[in-house]
Amino acid sequence: MNGKSPVAMTIAGSDPSGGAGLQADLKTFHQHGVYGTSVVTLLTVQNTRTVSAVEVLKPDFVLAQLDAVLSDIPPACAKAGALGNAEIIEAISSRAARFSFPFVVDPVMISKHGHSLIDEKAVNVLISQLLPKACLVTPNRRESERLTGIEIRSRQDMVAAAKAIVDLGAANVLIKGGQHEGESVDLLWSDRQPIWLVHRWITTKSLHGSGCVFSAAITANLAKGESLLTAAENAKRFITAAIRSAPEVGCGFGPVNMMNDAHPIETIQ
Repeated sequence: MNGKSPVAMTIAGSDPSGGAGLQADLKTFHQHGVYGTSVVTLLTVQNTRTVSAVEVLKPDFVLAQLDAVLSDIPPACAKAGALGNAEIIEAISSRAARFSFPFVVDPVMISKHGHSLIDEKAVNVLISQLLPKACLVTPNRRESERLTGIEIRSRQDMVAAAKAIVDLGAANVLIKGGQHEGESVDLLWSDRQPIWLVHRWITTKSLHGSGCVFSAAITANLAKGESLLTAAENAKRFITAAIRSAPEVGCGFGPVNMMNDAHPIETIQ
């Protein structure tokens, strides 16, 4: 890319297998032509089969990373992924109140393996302090249920959950709804209106990091100056192509293909 590159930042945990977390975010930024910076919040011992350990960094060290990057390479957009505990969420929230750029919050709570990544105290702080700082919150179905207490089994349930998350303070919500009647159904709730992002469901075990990649693609598009709707639509095409062309890596839940070209694909209206 010639000239000054747009910059996107990820504030997230490390996945040594490279399929999720800040590694996936940085790969996704790069594929979108965006320069990526990162703030590490926690370290994991994991692969495509399991998460066996999580080591959360000290909040002061996390903030030192954040301040170092902000003072030298300010982003056009930033996202938060796995934050680890209530103390780090509080620390990031305090800085986010002064962000002059869009902030996407992917409230990572549960790994693909079913491993809980934050406790109830952290969830409460995320709801009360971080969500109100977000221009967009991108929970999956299980995370939406945990945030709202609403069981999601239908599109109507997704709308109810999205409204509830906006009531918690988020400006906009994108619920990654998963499979519904053979379709991959996501809901962007913006300006009190539902916008459905729907593609054919792809049956595969290669979904590790798919939520991270989806939110990172949105962040990259916002960093490039796209509207929220265009960013979400572009990201939906990107993650669908990434799942469809997933590499055969690992013996468990394999990663998606973050190096795909996101060629246009059929959209179901």
